[in-house]
Amino acid sequence: MKVYQVGGAVRDRLLGKAVHDIDYVVVGSTADQMIEKGFRPVGSHFPVFLHPVTNHEYALARTERKTAPGHQGFIFHADPAVTLEEDLQRRDLTMNAMAQEVNEIGEPVGEIVDPYGGQADLKAGVLRHVSKAFLEDPLRVLRVARFAARFADFHIAPETLLHMRRMVEALELETLSRERIWQELSRAMEETEPLRFIETLNHCNALSDVLPASFEKQWHQEAAQERIRQAMQLIDRVSPRLNQRMACLLRFISSTEIQEWAKGSKWPNEITDYCQIVADFEVVHAKLIAKDMLAFFNRADLWRKPNRISELLALYEALGIDTAIWVTLVNQLMGIDAGQIAASVSQRSNANDLGKAIHAELEKARLLLIQETLSQ
Repeated sequence: MKVYQVGGAVRDRLLGKAVHDIDYVVVGSTADQMIEKGFRPVGSHFPVFLHPVTNHEYALARTERKTAPGHQGFIFHADPAVTLEEDLQRRDLTMNAMAQEVNEIGEPVGEIVDPYGGQADLKAGVLRHVSKAFLEDPLRVLRVARFAARFADFHIAPETLLHMRRMVEALELETLSRERIWQELSRAMEETEPLRFIETLNHCNALSDVLPASFEKQWHQEAAQERIRQAMQLIDRVSPRLNQRMACLLRFISSTEIQEWAKGSKWPNEITDYCQIVADFEVVHAKLIAKDMLAFFNRADLWRKPNRISELLALYEALGIDTAIWVTLVNQLMGIDAGQIAASVSQRSNANDLGKAIHAELEKARLLLIQETLSQ
């Protein structure tokens, strides 16, 4: 039995990067033998085991056979006769198809095993598929696009990009779950240059599989695309937060479309809500109409979540947009004494309508304040 670190751990070590996620492959063993050595089985689709000391995951070397469309349409075969090279051949990119033997506690001690030219592609800065098996898994379209966003100096091999386009044309991406697509999108947006993810999807004609239709239309319009690029390049430098990056990407799309797409694509509610608020702000800020501004403040729940509005205004300031009038309004609106208004209304209103009366009076005071500030 031999044990190897494989994939990203080997790649990142060669690149001089910090190693976080480590995958292990065991060659020449069976599930029973792993259990005898104290490993605990956890795999459902194929044999994966937890190390008795480190709790790291160890998978038996395996091959796979395509049996149905989609990311999960495979049958896996794990057997002591499966070689390391056979296991590596099923991986996506050459830079992820390298291995290094380890000792009993998982530390790398052996030479780099590189049967598919991963080291050469790392040096050349090329994202290249390992074999034609690449075509069998549509998720790899999104993974390669994500790696393009992570490794800004790398380029995708032409033949790999051709395979990606073929999968999109064959509607293979439609077999992916919305949750899985969101997972890749969200991870890509947190990479070094998330715009490269978008550019790669565009080259593959896959934008409409990942983002709302209006975004694809905007991306194909020179002026709109430039606005998106400028915003994303700025936000990449000032904020690593996913909600702000997603909101900047979609800020020119209607709040309604964001909600509909996000619901169908299983986006987290907090991400959807933040993107909608930013999209709404974009529309209201362009016109500065008092009643629309008040409606925005209500929609964004300024009264209970003032920090969210302050964060949004700081975001727009970072984007080079003048928000002075908004900052002034927020400070003034939060200074309105709601308790005093409630007490005044209570003295002259019917108890049955008290809540509505107080709300109406508050709205009137807030609207008047906005109108007076805009007129100055």
